[in-house]
Amino acid sequence: MSGRVRCLPKFAFLALVLSFTVEAATQKVESIPVPGTKAFPESITSTSDGVLFVGSVGDGGIVRVKPHTAESTVFVQPGAAGSRSILGVFADEASSTLWACSNDLSALGGFAAGSDTWSALKSFDLNTGDAKHSFSLPGAHAFCNDITVDGKGSVYVTDSANPTILKLSAGTTTFDVFAQDSAFSPPQSGGAGLDGIAFGSDGNLYVTTYKAGELFRVEVKDGRAGRVTKLSGNRHLQFPDALRALGNNSFLVIEGSGRLDRVVIRGDAFAVTPIHDGFVTPTSVTRIGTTAWVSEGQLSFFFDPSKKRLSPSLPFRIYAVPLRKEDSK
Repeated sequence: MSGRVRCLPKFAFLALVLSFTVEAATQKVESIPVPGTKAFPESITSTSDGVLFVGSVGDGGIVRVKPHTAESTVFVQPGAAGSRSILGVFADEASSTLWACSNDLSALGGFAAGSDTWSALKSFDLNTGDAKHSFSLPGAHAFCNDITVDGKGSVYVTDSANPTILKLSAGTTTFDVFAQDSAFSPPQSGGAGLDGIAFGSDGNLYVTTYKAGELFRVEVKDGRAGRVTKLSGNRHLQFPDALRALGNNSFLVIEGSGRLDRVVIRGDAFAVTPIHDGFVTPTSVTRIGTTAWVSEGQLSFFFDPSKKRLSPSLPFRIYAVPLRKEDSK
């Protein structure tokens, strides 16, 4: 669905947000283990038939999970097409393609057997897992993080090391800079910049910045980027990671501090309402019907030098969080 969203008066917006509010659940939710003692799952995506795909930072490769049977199998082998650590994954059923961000994190203990020493967007057959293509990100210090696809099959990725959203148009082999803004820059003190990315029901592109905790709208018209707007929220986001579109210009968003939220956008404002809290560094989310599947990455044990000698809680898991009917629209 496209078209501009009518700006609501502040009191109407707040009433709408309150109607969607749910308490941050702390009760135990169902989960499925992810194989691998160094999996550190970073991203999760799904297909319309309810199959899940989970990328691995530590072990490399992509695991396929069938929730109805809790069956987990390695779908894309570690090192396939030269891949290293797998971050963002995105299932594009229209092209039967599983897209994946690959980065060389071997210096941190990530998968080291792949041949790539650069950041790349990989494509695999969504049915077989066979490698299709590899597209290197431009620049010497790029970092492919998360992925979305538009209705024409063009692929958009966030570059966490640079203030750029990159676009790979359908049928091409090189990236163009779709949008660039100094507000997307990673902090000088270190940490990731751009992270989550998704199209809203208004046809515009929305992105998060991880360490700064910001949410931005990039206006899209005729396939081109327009004005970049930093949206103001009812509270500050804490390490916003994955962004997955719902209806009515709302999104599921992961906060790395431990929470799954719903974000409702009206005009230049957004409101965050909690759905489930208590995860250990959640990294991504995907929706199947009225269930949100959350990957728990425990990434502090991977990225934080002070925790390198400590062990994450095994096995790694993905969690099924029930959504209220209104939260899944």
